[in-house]
Amino acid sequence: MEARAEARYIRISPQKARLVVDLIRGRKAGEALVTLRTVNKRIAPTVEKVLQSAIANARNRSADIDVDDLYVSAAYVNEGPRMKRIRPAPMGRAYRYQRRMAHIVVRVADKEGSEE
Repeated sequence: MEARAEARYIRISPQKARLVVDLIRGRKAGEALVTLRTVNKRIAPTVEKVLQSAIANARNRSADIDVDDLYVSAAYVNEGPRMKRIRPAPMGRAYRYQRRMAHIVVRVADKEGSEE
């Protein structure tokens, strides 16, 4: 059995979010939560919230699911849309820069469901 949760349009660059998401991929759900609480990155509470949501989705799908058997089967970050902004530059010019967004996806599964 597999459940997923997704957070879209998070205002952080996908490259920075991947640093945190890579830490929890393949771990048990409880162990991943502890890791996210101890890691010192700005995106960590958001990823923790997505993981909690995926666990809650698994609980809602099946009443007889054991939360201790859940593990993070997939966790990845996709790039969202970019906000284009303009910064004033010398001599009346303007420099463009982009503010990146990320879509964070976390999937949890139980060990029995993955072997079938």
